[in-house]
Amino acid sequence: MGTAADPAFDRDTLRRGVEGQTPDILLSLYADDAELRIVDRTTQPSHPKVLHGRDEIGRMLEDVYSRDMTHKMERCIVQGDEAAYSESCEYADGVRVLSESMMSLRGGKITEQTLIQAWDE
Repeated sequence: MGTAADPAFDRDTLRRGVEGQTPDILLSLYADDAELRIVDRTTQPSHPKVLHGRDEIGRMLEDVYSRDMTHKMERCIVQGDEAAYSESCEYADGVRVLSESMMSLRGGKITEQTLIQAWDE
Protein backbone atom coordinates (compact mmCIF):
# COMPACT_ATOMS: atom_id res chain seq x y z
CA MET A 1 0.00 0.00 0.00
CA GLY A 2 1.29 3.51 -0.82
CA THR A 3 2.53 5.82 1.89
CA ALA A 4 1.58 9.45 2.47
CA ALA A 5 4.82 10.48 0.69
CA ASP A 6 3.82 8.57 -2.49
CA PRO A 7 2.08 10.59 -5.18
CA ALA A 8 -1.57 9.59 -5.47
CA PHE A 9 -2.97 8.01 -8.62
CA ASP A 10 -5.16 10.60 -10.33
CA ARG A 11 -8.47 9.17 -11.54
CA ASP A 12 -9.32 12.48 -13.29
CA THR A 13 -6.13 12.20 -15.34
CA LEU A 14 -7.09 8.60 -16.14
CA ARG A 15 -10.51 9.78 -17.36
CA ARG A 16 -8.94 12.50 -19.54
CA GLY A 17 -6.48 9.96 -20.90
CA VAL A 18 -9.05 7.27 -21.66
CA GLU A 19 -11.53 9.70 -23.21
CA GLY A 20 -8.92 11.79 -25.07
CA GLN A 21 -8.15 11.84 -28.77
CA THR A 22 -4.48 10.82 -28.39
CA PRO A 23 -2.74 8.32 -26.10
CA ASP A 24 -0.34 10.88 -24.58
CA ILE A 25 -2.13 11.53 -21.27
CA LEU A 26 -2.97 7.87 -20.75
CA LEU A 27 0.60 6.78 -21.52
CA SER A 28 1.95 9.27 -18.96
CA LEU A 29 0.25 7.22 -16.22
CA TYR A 30 2.39 4.11 -16.88
CA ALA A 31 5.68 3.41 -15.11
CA ASP A 32 8.66 2.88 -17.42
CA ASP A 33 8.71 -0.84 -16.51
CA ALA A 34 4.93 -1.39 -16.62
CA GLU A 35 3.45 -4.65 -17.84
CA LEU A 36 0.08 -4.89 -19.59
CA ARG A 37 -1.72 -8.22 -20.07
CA ILE A 38 -4.62 -8.29 -22.55
CA VAL A 39 -7.21 -11.06 -22.57
CA ASP A 40 -9.87 -11.25 -25.28
CA ARG A 41 -11.26 -13.60 -27.90
CA THR A 42 -7.94 -13.93 -29.73
CA THR A 43 -5.56 -13.72 -26.75
CA GLN A 44 -7.20 -16.01 -24.25
CA PRO A 45 -6.28 -16.41 -20.56
CA SER A 46 -3.80 -19.23 -21.15
CA HIS A 47 -1.93 -17.12 -23.74
CA PRO A 48 -2.61 -13.43 -23.07
CA LYS A 49 -0.92 -10.70 -25.06
CA VAL A 50 1.74 -9.24 -22.76
CA LEU A 51 3.32 -5.84 -23.39
CA HIS A 52 6.46 -4.90 -21.47
CA GLY A 53 7.43 -1.31 -20.78
CA ARG A 54 6.05 2.06 -21.72
CA ASP A 55 7.40 1.85 -25.31
CA GLU A 56 5.45 -1.33 -26.18
CA ILE A 57 2.34 -0.07 -24.39
CA GLY A 58 2.68 3.25 -26.23
CA ARG A 59 2.78 1.55 -29.65
CA MET A 60 -0.42 -0.35 -28.82
CA LEU A 61 -2.12 2.84 -27.59
CA GLU A 62 -1.05 4.72 -30.75
CA ASP A 63 -2.78 2.03 -32.81
CA VAL A 64 -5.96 2.12 -30.72
CA TYR A 65 -6.22 5.92 -30.70
CA SER A 66 -5.61 6.11 -34.47
CA ARG A 67 -8.95 4.36 -35.05
CA ASP A 68 -12.24 6.15 -35.68
CA MET A 69 -13.84 5.40 -32.32
CA THR A 70 -14.89 6.99 -29.05
CA HIS A 71 -13.80 5.95 -25.55
CA LYS A 72 -15.65 6.50 -22.28
CA MET A 73 -14.56 5.62 -18.77
CA GLU A 74 -17.68 4.27 -17.10
CA ARG A 75 -16.38 3.92 -13.54
CA CYS A 76 -13.13 3.88 -11.64
CA ILE A 77 -12.19 2.72 -8.16
CA VAL A 78 -8.85 3.55 -6.55
CA GLN A 79 -7.91 1.95 -3.25
CA GLY A 80 -4.37 2.22 -1.95
CA ASP A 81 -1.98 0.77 -4.50
CA GLU A 82 -4.69 -0.78 -6.68
CA ALA A 83 -7.22 0.61 -9.15
CA ALA A 84 -9.88 -0.73 -11.47
CA TYR A 85 -11.91 0.84 -14.23
CA SER A 86 -14.51 0.03 -16.88
CA GLU A 87 -14.31 1.49 -20.38
CA SER A 88 -16.83 1.44 -23.21
CA CYS A 89 -15.87 2.23 -26.79
CA GLU A 90 -17.75 2.58 -30.04
CA TYR A 91 -16.42 2.49 -33.59
CA ALA A 92 -17.91 4.84 -36.19
CA ASP A 93 -19.80 1.90 -37.74
CA GLY A 94 -21.54 1.15 -34.41
CA VAL A 95 -19.40 -1.80 -33.25
CA ARG A 96 -19.00 -1.61 -29.47
CA VAL A 97 -16.19 -2.72 -27.19
CA LEU A 98 -16.29 -3.14 -23.42
CA SER A 99 -13.18 -3.55 -21.29
CA GLU A 100 -12.40 -4.00 -17.62
CA SER A 101 -8.97 -3.27 -16.15
CA MET A 102 -7.36 -4.09 -12.83
CA MET A 103 -4.12 -2.25 -12.07
CA SER A 104 -1.30 -2.26 -9.54
CA LEU A 105 0.16 1.15 -8.71
CA ARG A 106 3.48 2.45 -7.44
CA GLY A 107 4.29 6.11 -6.90
CA GLY A 108 1.09 7.18 -8.64
CA LYS A 109 1.95 5.17 -11.80
CA ILE A 110 0.53 1.97 -13.28
CA THR A 111 3.01 -0.88 -12.88
CA GLU A 112 0.79 -3.83 -13.86
CA GLN A 113 -2.51 -3.96 -15.69
CA THR A 114 -4.75 -6.79 -16.75
CA LEU A 115 -7.28 -5.74 -19.38
CA ILE A 116 -10.16 -8.01 -20.37
CA GLN A 117 -12.11 -6.92 -23.44
CA ALA A 118 -15.02 -8.07 -25.55
CA TRP A 119 -16.51 -6.57 -28.68
CA ASP A 120 -19.48 -6.94 -31.01
CA GLU A 121 -18.93 -9.36 -33.85
